[in-house]
Amino acid sequence: MNLKSILPKPLKRFIILQRARGQLLSLWFFSRTRFLSSLYYCFFSRQFAREHQAVLNGRLAFAREQGMGQNSSTLLRRNIHRIEKGLIMQPRKALFALGYINATIGAFEQAAANKSHDQHELKWAGDVLSEYFNSVELDKLDAQLKIRFDGARQGSPDLPKTDQQSVPYTFASKIQAPVSSEAFLALCTQRRSVRWFESKAVSRELLEQAVNMAALAPSACNRLPYQFYIADDKAQSQRLIEIPLGTQGFAQNVPCTIVVTADLANYPTERDRHLIYIDGALAAMQLMLALETLGLSSCPINWPDIERCERKMVKALDLPATVRPIMLMAVGYGHADGKIPFSHKKSAQQLIHYVH
Repeated sequence: MNLKSILPKPLKRFIILQRARGQLLSLWFFSRTRFLSSLYYCFFSRQFAREHQAVLNGRLAFAREQGMGQNSSTLLRRNIHRIEKGLIMQPRKALFALGYINATIGAFEQAAANKSHDQHELKWAGDVLSEYFNSVELDKLDAQLKIRFDGARQGSPDLPKTDQQSVPYTFASKIQAPVSSEAFLALCTQRRSVRWFESKAVSRELLEQAVNMAALAPSACNRLPYQFYIADDKAQSQRLIEIPLGTQGFAQNVPCTIVVTADLANYPTERDRHLIYIDGALAAMQLMLALETLGLSSCPINWPDIERCERKMVKALDLPATVRPIMLMAVGYGHADGKIPFSHKKSAQQLIHYVH
């Protein structure tokens, strides 16, 4: 028999009330300053411990590898996008990117020497750098930069051969989708969180189409730090979907589970640590809409920062210390008789605050 079971109810209520008051007083005190808040999360709560370590591991990994992965370079992607923004400026500067053009050429050389590097990424980088050298005052640049670039590009003969250059273009020439606001509203209304699915396998071809569409979502400096871990085997799907909270009761009928993750090794400083969640969420939303257009339904699964769940997911996917789970997603063909929550949404009047 434990003490809790023999205490009278009024005393138990009193103890619970005093504990709640003590917690509130503690939160009030430690929230007074940033220093006190840091003390609180150092000595009284370990809720941010995993994220702290992941951010530091990410900085270390970036310092070691400079964002260079097996087939993509974060540093190259970021700097090429920065050059793109310089090329579209009105008016365009006669000389720009001086602070990072040397590092960009170095990243391009490294990528060009890597036989497994994404050739489309390399072509994009090469086209933009070529446009850059054609646009700036070369006589004010280190002549070796252009020589190094030309040598690296000539050393990559297998780049995709297309007439279209991967360089900035005018607003007037961008693709115009034949989608009305009414049609898009219908798609957004069609997309609901579906939890009951047919016992039918999900085609990998459709999943890859959807991911290609999701990758068109905006991403800070075009880094695309996220990855999609897909379990399309029923047993593996159930193993993953049962890890987070909130899937009890329907996990057993999910034919395909996607775990959206993102890698902090794409960032050299702490200031960008939230970008994995922003970019991951942008891509995830676009992925869910893409799935709808392909006849598939989905349900986003919240991923609260719970240590035991984190450990299970790290073990299940063999995630490195720099990679964080963002969310999960149940995917499949919606069951005709399965019910969907109505989930009333807030209006624009409730959500908008006009700045005066």
